[in-house]
Amino acid sequence: MTTEYHDNVDEGMSNFWNKEPRTVDFSRFSRYRRWLFPALTATLLLILIIALGASNTSTWNRLWSAEKSVSNLTESLRDTQQLTKDTAKEVLSMKFALENSKDQLASGGNSAEQHCKHIDTSTTAHGCCPLNWDSFGTNCYLFSTTPLSWHDARDWCNGHESHLVILLTDEEWDFVIQRSAGSLRWVGLTDERTGQWEWVNQTPYIMNRRRWKPGQPDAWTHHGLGPGDEDCAHLHSDGRLNDLHCSSKMRFICQRHTMKN
Repeated sequence: MTTEYHDNVDEGMSNFWNKEPRTVDFSRFSRYRRWLFPALTATLLLILIIALGASNTSTWNRLWSAEKSVSNLTESLRDTQQLTKDTAKEVLSMKFALENSKDQLASGGNSAEQHCKHIDTSTTAHGCCPLNWDSFGTNCYLFSTTPLSWHDARDWCNGHESHLVILLTDEEWDFVIQRSAGSLRWVGLTDERTGQWEWVNQTPYIMNRRRWKPGQPDAWTHHGLGPGDEDCAHLHSDGRLNDLHCSSKMRFICQRHTMKN
């Protein structure tokens, strides 16, 4: 008797093996992929921005440090220039003091009368003048050989018991013009203090166009010598007045009273 064996596969197992494969849901993956690229891009941009920010901060720090160094260097240079100017003024002042003390050294400290010289008998009656000064009337005149600015010339005269020349008479004008020998020389005339022309002793100046060059004074401002216009007067080569910026350097004339014999 032949026994037949049959594989009895129950219905549940049959359904398991015969079930169709589950379909993969690609729509969710597509959504992830759609957001993945922008996210990566945004991340890279953020990293790039951070890197550039750090680089710019370093660059700005270096620029700020360089600017500060330049500023410090400029300030140091300015201080050095000012010190040089001050030193030059002191040297110039010492030079004048040395040059104009020669007569005192030669005199051996004697009285002021030993510093006098007499041009002729007509001047003797009015007194005498220090060495290197010219006598005219009751005044002594020094015609400098070294150029200075108007203010330095004023201070130099004041330091030597005199002042920049004040010309009140035609005779004084003629003497000074003749003695100046066609050179440019500062005189004691300025409008710097009030805007009106006056002598260094603040005596008002009465305008006389005959004494000025044509068109002068013109208070010219395009001189390129710093702020301000032409506030100081000088004798021109023809003996007439001209206004000029006070910082200009030229020879000058000091004036003082004669000393008693």
